[in-house]
Amino acid sequence: MAKKAFLYPGQASQYVGMGKDLYEHYEKARTIFDRAQAFLGFDLKRVCFEGPEEELKQTRITQPAIFIHSYIVTQLLKDKNMLPDFVAGHSLGEYSALVAAGVLSFEDALNVVKIRGEQMQKAGEIHPGTMAAIIGLGEAELAQLCQQASQVGVVKIANYNSPGQLVVSGSVEGVKEVMKAANEKGAKRVIELVVSGAFHSPLMEDAQNGLKQALAEAKFGDALIPVYPNVTAKATVEAEELRKSSFLQLTHPVLWTDIIQNIIAAGAEQFYEIGPEKVLTGLLKRINRDYSCVAVGTVEQLDTIQS
Repeated sequence: MAKKAFLYPGQASQYVGMGKDLYEHYEKARTIFDRAQAFLGFDLKRVCFEGPEEELKQTRITQPAIFIHSYIVTQLLKDKNMLPDFVAGHSLGEYSALVAAGVLSFEDALNVVKIRGEQMQKAGEIHPGTMAAIIGLGEAELAQLCQQASQVGVVKIANYNSPGQLVVSGSVEGVKEVMKAANEKGAKRVIELVVSGAFHSPLMEDAQNGLKQALAEAKFGDALIPVYPNVTAKATVEAEELRKSSFLQLTHPVLWTDIIQNIIAAGAEQFYEIGPEKVLTGLLKRINRDYSCVAVGTVEQLDTIQS
């Protein structure tokens, strides 16, 4: 049988209406949504199903929303005997991967995700920052631009999304300086992202400290299948290594290109993006055109899946 990799998206995959069809169609989805909403203490269903988009885009809401959506789809796939051989998640998506691999319980992961979202939103308010996608420049070239711009303000490469698609993160001044320099260097596109903070940069240190206790209290177990953490991109099943990488993740870059290449090298033949939208499906195409990714996030998409 073909080996399967489940990929879990992070922030920026949310959309108004996400999960509504799952809630209406599956009793399991209703139970999970209702349970999660009671724990979170805000009207998650209203924001996910009806919006407004401005509210759904708040980091403290976005993160639990995407995590819960991905978890529901994973459970529904499990009912079809669809199980992954490898898992990875982009930033926030790593928590969905940890639950899918049996490292964390849904309850423990939801608690950590809730605190993570709150802490990252707070850190973004205390240390305002931004992020920008730079398309068409090489890694070494962009790293050099970041180094030069760091005289103006903090700025680092935050996401190695695919060859030629990199994201920088840092102070508003630092990121703007890199955007200007990237345009001058002939980047194909330079796009400032709509985010509430400088994720995966040193400006998230406050959030990291705020998350430390929640991670220490969460019960991490060894993974049942290989997990590819953002900070190393290397397969591991060790509980403490996964706990440590979850902590480091907030201030370290997401090595997504390496993760995908390493999963392919390990023998994955079929990829599934589990959650809202198709962001990772697009990235896989850019990393290696020989592999396709099936997006699974709606009732219609679930209906087409055969185990």
